Amino acid sequence: MVKRTIEISAEPAHLAVQLDQLQIRRPGADPRVPAASIPCEDIGLLIVDHPAVTYTHAALARLIDFGAAVLVCGQDHLPAGLLLPLSDHSRIVWRLDQQIKAGRPLRKRLWQQLVVAKIRAQAGHLPPDCPERARLLALAGQVRSGDPSNVEAQAAKVYWSAWLGPGRPFRRDPQAGDLNALLNYGYAVLRAAVARALVGVGLHPALGIHHGNRSNSFCLADDLLEPLRPFVDAKVQDLNAWGMTRVEARTKPYLLNLLTLEVAVGDTTGPLMVALHRLAASLANCFAGTDKELMIPVALDTARW
Repeated sequence: MVKRTIEISAEPAHLAVQLDQLQIRRPGADPRVPAASIPCEDIGLLIVDHPAVTYTHAALARLIDFGAAVLVCGQDHLPAGLLLPLSDHSRIVWRLDQQIKAGRPLRKRLWQQLVVAKIRAQAGHLPPDCPERARLLALAGQVRSGDPSNVEAQAAKVYWSAWLGPGRPFRRDPQAGDLNALLNYGYAVLRAAVARALVGVGLHPALGIHHGNRSNSFCLADDLLEPLRPFVDAKVQDLNAWGMTRVEARTKPYLLNLLTLEVAVGDTTGPLMVALHRLAASLANCFAGTDKELMIPVALDTARW
């Protein structure tokens, strides 16, 4: 089942739970008549982006019980914190042991797969006749185990220079506003969904295969996020073409719909949120030694590569 993404940002609200239904209530209104009532089991991601939202402890606890993630935004309207369920996977101890013991050769091979997939996805979001697209596909073929030559960074320079089209170079700067803020928002939402999928299969999102910043609690989520970033990039491209360049009420729903995007995984297709769980499960199998290839979601129009 495709879980729903709920965002609360337009007005203050009080979140409570009754009979396993998330009750979204307006302050001062009759509590018996909520503005919305949503089954907790249907929610995959709750995003709160209004400073006057309040919660009951029971609401947060019940959402966690049903496997939902709660993403809290800061004053800049960008995600600032993430509440994840503790995995109740039946083999969590085994999975964590396998994850911790994953050797460097395995982690390097997995990172190679992720980088290749990322570069090919970047190429897929450029026009077919764009010279940079061909350059990216060539670079993808040069990635070695562990990417010691940092082909990923070389590809990034090529990609961002052509991302907005001929004569419109773009500089990716996570600290900047406008389109960079839209990218940041989309990446953060997708990162939360990836982290949720990892926890769901019994893996710990902090123990990365390439990312290793000790102050980062989501190193593994960031590893798996890399080949998925171009999905966000394509959405932001659309918004820019429509003249919308800021994180606001008009743009956020379009980015949130990313999780329902139809993608290909192997020989099947389905929503991205479902595909994230297949990706996480394939990683767990690689740690266990039963699989060698990650099941990385790809855009339908590039699935033939």
